[in-house]
Amino acid sequence: MPALCRDCLTGFDTGPRCPACQSRRVILHDELNRLTIAHMDCDAFYASVEKRDNPTLADKPVIIGGGKRGVVSTACYVARIRGVRSAMPMFQALKLCPEAVVIKPRMAAYVEASKAIRAMMEEMTPAIEPLSLDEAFLDLTGTERLHGHPPAYMLARLVKRMRAELGLTGSIGLSHNKFLAKVASDLDKPHGFSVIGLAETADFLRDKPVRLIWGVGGATQAALDKAGIRSFSDLLRWDRTDLQARFGSMGDRLWHLARGQDRRRVSRDAPIKSISNETTFFEDTGNLDLLDGHLWRLGEKVSDRAKARGLAGRVVTLKLKRADFRTITRRISLHDPTQLADTIYRRARGLFDAVADEAPFRLIGVGISDLVPEGDADRSGDLLDPDATKRSQAERAADKIRRKFGSEAIIKGRALR
Repeated sequence: MPALCRDCLTGFDTGPRCPACQSRRVILHDELNRLTIAHMDCDAFYASVEKRDNPTLADKPVIIGGGKRGVVSTACYVARIRGVRSAMPMFQALKLCPEAVVIKPRMAAYVEASKAIRAMMEEMTPAIEPLSLDEAFLDLTGTERLHGHPPAYMLARLVKRMRAELGLTGSIGLSHNKFLAKVASDLDKPHGFSVIGLAETADFLRDKPVRLIWGVGGATQAALDKAGIRSFSDLLRWDRTDLQARFGSMGDRLWHLARGQDRRRVSRDAPIKSISNETTFFEDTGNLDLLDGHLWRLGEKVSDRAKARGLAGRVVTLKLKRADFRTITRRISLHDPTQLADTIYRRARGLFDAVADEAPFRLIGVGISDLVPEGDADRSGDLLDPDATKRSQAERAADKIRRKFGSEAIIKGRALR
């Protein structure tokens, strides 16, 4: 059976221990040298960057997120052991792990680390499909002739380089399609490497829960539960036409995934459709000053992410969730695409003013969409607002100061509300 040592990258025939370095971090699989579709997922990425940049945090539980009324963006594995999870309300996370160090996101640092990882991937294959800053699909079909090594070797070398050169770790899933590669990358986190071969696909999936399928959220899960579908075995008992009739296009996808079939190609540089940020409150609120402060902070976060990616948006979106869980969404198209926090905030505030009487709210979110390169953004100014150009110049100047002296160097008064 083909084997590969993840520590020294020695390939050998079989065995639980590497003959060259005696490491037990060995991958063994019949199809190891034939599989070419991979998913790489960084381990607790934001928290890992913070621990790398501040070694005093190494053994401490770290949570990346907002204040007591915010939500968790990422938690390190020390905090996860205590039950902290992404998207968990911060007050709940701090009850589970009161000694946690809470850090506000530093998007510029995370983008820089992501770009360094992406550069390493580019050396392996041009077929890369990023899903976010910290994960991507890779298609290494045909790269063995170029590199002189099979994809499994190149992937093991990638995470070895990430650890040595960037101080970050990632987990690899290797399989024969995207669906199974993503499933595999979650099997042995952190710093794992898992393989799902073609021959074992049916047996592997048979008793797994359908929530394993990426994209099956709460509403879909509830619909599947109502139909008595909880595992892949349940799905296999349904005819394709019946699944399509009950679940539409999702039913056809479920039929194929139940059999481990996924024909989606790894699509290089799949376009980002939107950039958004939202926060959920501990208690429903109709306090306009408080909500205005959140609008500014959310607009600033969206702006920071857009600037980091070199993008701007033609559409600003406001999202609100009422106390009765009804969601309100409002959008406005801009004459000039923007990435400026001031513009995003002002347009979102205008949308908010039109629905403010529906308070109290339990969630508020801001986003931009219809994205374009930043070179096309914020060119013409606002003829109806003569001070817009001055505010734009001031924001750009503040950005330069923050890049030099840190994100807390300049803070708007309204951000403190």
